[in-house]
Amino acid sequence: MSGTNNDQPRNDQRPAKEFTALSYLWRLLFALALVLLTYNPSGLSAFHWIRDGFSGGGLGPVHLLVGTLLLIGWAILWVATWRALDTFGVILVALALGALVWLLADVGILAAGSTTAIAWISLICLAGLLSIGLSWAHIWRRLTGQFNVDDAED
Repeated sequence: MSGTNNDQPRNDQRPAKEFTALSYLWRLLFALALVLLTYNPSGLSAFHWIRDGFSGGGLGPVHLLVGTLLLIGWAILWVATWRALDTFGVILVALALGALVWLLADVGILAAGSTTAIAWISLICLAGLLSIGLSWAHIWRRLTGQFNVDDAED
């Protein structure tokens, strides 16, 4: 066809690299699932299941597989978060999340009166930290217009 450029996306197609609130929400849900599947105060987590397998003598290959898959997920999230934010950034995000929790507790929206509540809040904040780490390159590009080029292609 004359006059058309096949290299340009059509107006109704979004580029795969566009960052939206929904793409952040998916990252948050993934991080939250990983964190809460690994451990949560309800007793329904891989930690409790594997611990019971150890104490009951019923530890098997399924425990190893689930533990390995969780470890892979944690490695992906921590490496991505640390590469994106580095130590100072992780500290800043943790401080911001801590201040947000404090504010929500101070105005009465969040009740942190028990160790179980504090555990849930901490786990959700950890998932928030990891999801921000996963999303930081997109957030940075949106805020500054600069691309992260630390990982050079070979």
